[in-house]
Amino acid sequence: MVALSTWEKVGKFNKQTNTMEKPTSVECEHFTIKENWRITQLPNGYYQTEVRGEEGSWDAITRRTTISGAEEAINGSIEHYKKRLEFVDGPKVIRTFED
Repeated sequence: MVALSTWEKVGKFNKQTNTMEKPTSVECEHFTIKENWRITQLPNGYYQTEVRGEEGSWDAITRRTTISGAEEAINGSIEHYKKRLEFVDGPKVIRTFED
């Protein structure tokens, strides 16, 4: 039996079109919480970042050669999803002009 990734569990990967749908705001919020992430060391010496999925399972996300590289990858992912949450309702109006 093949383990399902976080995206397959929530039905975000469309195998017919071979495309990935964007995560929902709930999923983005989940990925912005650092307690939902961990780093594990693999037998080959690499470090793997993992995020806690539904039902408490851990899903592999990236692999890095150093612990600091793995932590930077996690921090980068957290920042990425925080930015996505800012634009979940569409673009922000920065300035309006009156005639």
